[in-house]
Order: sequence, then structure tokens, then C-alpha cells
Amino acid sequence: MLKGFSRRLPSQCAVCHAWPSHNICESCVATFAQPVSRCSTCALPVVPGVSQCGACVVSPPPLDTCLAALPYAYPWSTLVADFKFHQHPGWATSFASLMRAAPWVEPALEAADFVLPMPLSKERLRERGYNQAHVLACALDATKVVHGVLLRVRDTPAQRTLPRNERLRAVQYAFAVDPLQINHLQHKRVVLLDDVMTTGASLHAAAKVVRQAGAVHITALVLARTE
Repeated sequence: MLKGFSRRLPSQCAVCHAWPSHNICESCVATFAQPVSRCSTCALPVVPGVSQCGACVVSPPPLDTCLAALPYAYPWSTLVADFKFHQHPGWATSFASLMRAAPWVEPALEAADFVLPMPLSKERLRERGYNQAHVLACALDATKVVHGVLLRVRDTPAQRTLPRNERLRAVQYAFAVDPLQINHLQHKRVVLLDDVMTTGASLHAAAKVVRQAGAVHITALVLARTE
């Protein structure tokens, strides 16, 4: 059976343990979730006033926009691991609220025709019991979530265990669009949603097949970005 929020009492902050509180208290949100200037196409931090990092200028990624709500650092890395690996999908509600509060996320969701959660392989889905990206997408905007259009057709090693060049090779042919549903993506604006972005290899591989299927605008939206 899937559990809800973490083992902590629901009225105690999971970070500072303040009582009574939401799952993440306002003080911890103010301390650890402050917006930062990020590259518009890879979401890495940049100097205020700069819209795009040098790497993206030289080698533009296959994304029109990339948005991240949080840094993948304390305390979020611990809470994301709880959500992702320890059978606590209930964290999706709090994470969705943090994402919607991040700059440009609300407009991106409003403009999108579809939200496509990044799919898991069958093997990984059996291990976890649920796809954390799908749970998070439904908490953000269930009316726009489309399941089964973007497919994971190849299992790959856990991306966090691989260096960047091996990540790129591993996911090169890992994704496909269901050929019976390609028409759904033609001339559409799409949000690709994932929980964590590290190098962007998986999101880029997925974006390429979505673009080939006819999507006219692709935004990558992630809860947390490694920095």
C-alpha cells in the first residue's frame, strides 16, 4: 500500500520540525526556496539580467524553455528522495505548490496544451510502484496530463550513476511517441515534466522525439535542478 506524507506528523514541518505547521513551513520556504536567476533553456543559475548561459548559446538544447523551482540541495534532495524512492507520493501536493510559486511556471502551464510526465521503464515502475513524475504532474494540473503518449522503450542504468557522456549515450534511443497518438502532438505546446534534472540528457532525448512528432513548443519543467 502506498503511504501518504512522510512518517512525521502531518502538522510538523519536515525540515525544521516546527509545530504546528504545514509539511513545509513558511519560514523554511522563505529560507530554502528563494527564486534565483536561471538560464531560460537549461535552468542552471546565471547572473541576474542574463537570460541564457554560454553553453546553451553555443549548443542550443532541444527545448524552447526550461524551468526549475528548486535547487537539488538540502533540504529538497532529502525530501525528493523520500517522495521518489520511499513510497511517499503524498509529497506531490506540497511540491506542486512550490512549483506553481516559481517564476514563469503558471504561465507555462496555462499556455500548454498537454503536460507529458517523463515515463519510467516497466522495470523501474515495478520497483517503485508508481511514476513520481506522473504523480507530480497530476498534482500540478490533472486536466492537462496525457499518459501513454510519450513512452520509455528502453531501460537504462540509473542516470545518477553515470557521467554525462554516458548518460547521453544511454538515453539516445530510450524514448518514443506512441505511433497511434502522434496526431495528438502536432502543432501543440507541450510541457515535459520531471522531478529532477541533472545533465538534461533524458529530457533532451524525450524532447527530440516529441518535436519529431510535431510539437511546436516544448517547455521542460522540473521540481529540482542540480547545480
